[in-house]
Amino acid sequence: MNLYFVRHGKTEWNLESRYQGAGGDSPLLPQSYTEMALVGKYLNPVKFKHIYASPIKRTRITAEHIKAELNNNVPLSLDNRLEEFKLGKMEGMKFEEAKEQFPETFDNFRNHPDLYDPSEIGGETFPELIKRMRSKVMEVAKNFNDDDNILFVSHGAALNALINDLVGVPLKDLRKRGGLANTSTTIIETHDSGRTFTMKQWNETGYLKHKLDKSDLV
Repeated sequence: MNLYFVRHGKTEWNLESRYQGAGGDSPLLPQSYTEMALVGKYLNPVKFKHIYASPIKRTRITAEHIKAELNNNVPLSLDNRLEEFKLGKMEGMKFEEAKEQFPETFDNFRNHPDLYDPSEIGGETFPELIKRMRSKVMEVAKNFNDDDNILFVSHGAALNALINDLVGVPLKDLRKRGGLANTSTTIIETHDSGRTFTMKQWNETGYLKHKLDKSDLV
């Protein structure tokens, strides 16, 4: 079973280096609609059995635009287990503002997942996020066939944590592989209904035809 993971299109707050989280949202940039079509065309040769997406608007729209580029009429379902991290008081804040107001929390979220304690911001821990997202992936792994292709459309920080955990990366090292770009594609596979996963492709963006900048990655 091949599991494809796509991060949503770039938004105004992504461009501004501002936290969105599960409770924040901002409009997709005009260029993002072109890039959503490009990732859809890239994925067009793959025959997907189902698409699952976070219901947050930026992600739902991304999933709908990808679906429109696929050959077969793939079912699309929304699931709140695929939402972004709940970041509490940091949602809506620019990164520099969050760094100044919550220096330890900010640093640990970005660099030390094993030390991250979001209690001062009313947020969600890495284990809490991974548990809810993993429950969706395991549900899919058990309910589809070993040769099926499934597409998940979700969020950068959440997908980074989930995917690295699935392939066995320790909590303290979850961020060491680097960030995931907007409308990037990552692929993992399982041959045993989700008991083990292996990485096939990380953060593919070649089809976007532009050089990534700092605001593209999270």
